[in-house]
Amino acid sequence: MTENIEVFKQNSIRISTGVGAVYIDPFQMDAEPRDAAFILITHDHYDHFSPDDIAKVAGKDTTLVVPEKMMRKVGEVEHLVRRIETVSPGMKTTIDGLELETVPAYNLLKPFHPKSAEWVGYILFLEGKRIYIAGDTDATKEAKAVSCDVALVPIGGTFTMDAGKAAALINEIHPAVAIPVHYGGGVGNPKDGELFASKVKSDIKVEFKIHF
Repeated sequence: MTENIEVFKQNSIRISTGVGAVYIDPFQMDAEPRDAAFILITHDHYDHFSPDDIAKVAGKDTTLVVPEKMMRKVGEVEHLVRRIETVSPGMKTTIDGLELETVPAYNLLKPFHPKSAEWVGYILFLEGKRIYIAGDTDATKEAKAVSCDVALVPIGGTFTMDAGKAAALINEIHPAVAIPVHYGGGVGNPKDGELFASKVKSDIKVEFKIHF
């Protein structure tokens, strides 16, 4: 179910799909494949919206998808992609054959990701499965309402959920597979993955894919 999912650093993800390679928040990429059919950005922080890394994965036919309130910032990468599409929280759409849904991504008691910024996580509909990429978020009411088969959730704490709160969210939404992200680099440490896995219900498979 997850053989087509790669996780690099932070929330940097690549998913091979029938409509091409989908990258989410490319960051600190070692290679320069320039093979992206789609690049999805969750929000405008430097470790999620990185023009240098967009340049490494974008090609002449790439569609860049960003939250609507980011449009004033994307001018610097406009020349790297074929076109730019905007999304807002809580919408469903299909872009060039990629079916997706957006989920609000924000902090509850921290100032780093305000709800008013209208940043997002994504649910991708791929081969009959729902893949949830939560983005930088806490365990919000919207995140708790997600239905998905695979969930990629941040566990590093400080700016997002920590391992315990992320595990509690996973236990509530109960995907078949949970993949921890956004830890072991700028925030958290590699052992957070083990802590997360220890708190997730035994009938949910935890897979470690992040590159340290």
